[in-house]
Amino acid sequence: MKTTKQILLSILMVLPIGMYAQTNPYQEYFNDVPFKMETFSAPVFPDTEANIKQFGAIGDGQTLCTEAFRKAFDYIEQKGGGKLTVPAGVWFTGPIDLKSNVNLHLEKGAIILFSPDEEQYPLINTSFEGLETRRCHSPIYGHNLVNVAITGEGVIDGSGQAWRPLKKEKVTESQWKEMTKDPNGVFKRDNLWYPSKGYLKADSLANMNVPTGLRTEADWLAVRRFLRPVMISLVNCKNVLLQGIIFQNSPAWNIHPLMCENIIIDHVIARNPSYAQNGDGLDLESCRNALIINSVFDAGDDGICIKSGKDAEGRKRGRPCENVIVDGCTVFAGHGGFVVGSEMSGGVKNILVKNCQFLGTDVGLRFKSRRGRGGIVENIFIRDISMTDIKVDAIIFNLYYGGQSVVEMMESGKKANNVDAKPVDETTPQFRDIHIENIICQGAGRAMFFNGLPEMPIENIDLKNICITAKQDAAFYNCKNINRKNVNIKVIP
Repeated sequence: MKTTKQILLSILMVLPIGMYAQTNPYQEYFNDVPFKMETFSAPVFPDTEANIKQFGAIGDGQTLCTEAFRKAFDYIEQKGGGKLTVPAGVWFTGPIDLKSNVNLHLEKGAIILFSPDEEQYPLINTSFEGLETRRCHSPIYGHNLVNVAITGEGVIDGSGQAWRPLKKEKVTESQWKEMTKDPNGVFKRDNLWYPSKGYLKADSLANMNVPTGLRTEADWLAVRRFLRPVMISLVNCKNVLLQGIIFQNSPAWNIHPLMCENIIIDHVIARNPSYAQNGDGLDLESCRNALIINSVFDAGDDGICIKSGKDAEGRKRGRPCENVIVDGCTVFAGHGGFVVGSEMSGGVKNILVKNCQFLGTDVGLRFKSRRGRGGIVENIFIRDISMTDIKVDAIIFNLYYGGQSVVEMMESGKKANNVDAKPVDETTPQFRDIHIENIICQGAGRAMFFNGLPEMPIENIDLKNICITAKQDAAFYNCKNINRKNVNIKVIP
């Protein structure tokens, strides 16, 4: 027999569009979207409810609750779905595997704290930074799921301090002494610390953060600490809701939906320490239909980042990140407020960003790629953005991204070769048809920096109603059809 919620969902699916609009609390965000995008709503769950305590979990911050979470999810799955409630307390656990039709609900005062013990996280085949590889199992993981949610007023903490390397210049002297006293850690240099010898070994073999040359299972296990996972990994899931939760202290990226469809991220806080290496707030990769609203991102890397795979693997996947609305979000610190790339080889299109504020980020609006990526970024609409204290560029298009933040690149003195044209082929990235308007930035290092490829200029960019106060004026290289209307830049050295 169907539950009341299942009957309601069946009714919603057959209602006329006008009537459906009255029942969908997210309908207002789909109004006035400048591209064709279907409306979707949050997943609806059956009435079954359970409490994690029923399965032997103890919220004392010390008792390992991994088995209790497994039993609880299995129980609700067998009942056809429902809600698993986590009450106030500190619930110490290993990785959690989400299930279809289950809402993981954290009540106020609830903290899910993941174990820092690497042995709890088996190696799995996955994707990181746009490449197929092996990583440790994510603290929260969902694969091929339908109707999945994490909601409530609690906190999910990934114990990222146990996984991440540390750069001395990013912390105070007292923090450096405290964080590097782990006897398992090792110094690569006086100013760079790794959490294990295996991490140091893997770093010497890595292409960015993906190691090469590991042939046996023993080889992989020896560098497990290097294979730090994203905290929330959702792969090929449909109808996803993340609402109200604080996601913090992730081992690598914080929230990573990959090849998902119909995603709502609503009133969440994604935060990492400013020194967190690869500590992105949100990386939305090769996803279709996403609504990111009224959320806060305070990360050690990019805040809200749109991706679609890297180089040949991304092009082979061929799944763009498309139909995305970002509305009413705030980004503190980190490398970029709203970011596209640099892994965008599968393409990015149909993106609307509005009513956002960026406070103290390195860059406000950041578009990045490089030769070899390929992919097309197009049909992007950005409006009504406020920024203050932007360390480098309010707006940047950089087609010479080298794996460093803009600040790190400037400090290293690296200069891109933007003079000699190369042959155009499938590896040539393209950025075109991007509309930016109603932007106010009070305080930036440089107003704008557009650095395109001579063989493939940045093309058809509309800049309208923009007011920026900066130490340096805007600079444009290898650009075509940059349309400026009411663009006011005040240079204050």
